[in-house]
Amino acid sequence: MSLAALEWSIIGPALAAGLLVLSTHVPLGREVLARGIIFIDLAIAQIAALGVVAAGALGLESTLLVQTAAASAAMLGALVMTWTEKRWPETQEAFIGVAFVVSASAGLLLLAHNPHGGEHLKDLLAGQILWVGWRELWPALLVSGPLLVAWFGLRARLGRAGFYLLFALAVTASVQLVGVYLVFASLILPALATRGRQGVGALWGGYLVGVFGYALGLAASALADLPSGPTVVCALALAAGAAPLFRRRRRAVAGETTR
Repeated sequence: MSLAALEWSIIGPALAAGLLVLSTHVPLGREVLARGIIFIDLAIAQIAALGVVAAGALGLESTLLVQTAAASAAMLGALVMTWTEKRWPETQEAFIGVAFVVSASAGLLLLAHNPHGGEHLKDLLAGQILWVGWRELWPALLVSGPLLVAWFGLRARLGRAGFYLLFALAVTASVQLVGVYLVFASLILPALATRGRQGVGALWGGYLVGVFGYALGLAASALADLPSGPTVVCALALAAGAAPLFRRRRRAVAGETTR
């Protein structure tokens, strides 16, 4: 283990990718938690990944075509989810689970005869965030900016379909950067860490949990030569678990100083 492993040319773009993902996923994750559709992110991320796999199976190698396939698959999935929530709201979580397992199985079938299928699937699930370069961040940045403007400026007018489509675009922009596992962790863990809190403070608390988790996970991954995606997921879980303890400790200290 050596501090030389913390090479900024590698850690910098990876951390920037994490910040881009968090920028949209923290507020969307709070909404997902409030709606009680916890696994929608896994389902949509897996559907977007299926779009990537399908593009590869069709021989589409252009980055633009692959992203278009992923976005189209995710938005189609989002529209289906909108319809099922409207038609059968009491079984929406079941439909979300079915969408996840069917899209995952379809992806496995498409990769069955691909000699590099296992490695490709691993990259889609666990991600390769440490291999992200500055150039790969531009497409995600161009998508994340308008998404944030739409979310914070037009949220009250988005409606059910607008929320699902916005969610699908956010997930599509991030799944190829960080993988399905980190997409889920980035959405849910900061939201869980700040559950019960409201307002701007809760949102910034979620961002703080996410930034700390990504920074800790990327550093641990580089220093210990561990897979980056799973390491960051575990670090995010630690940060989310520590956040309520930190708040209680801070309140206790504040209470003692006011006596």
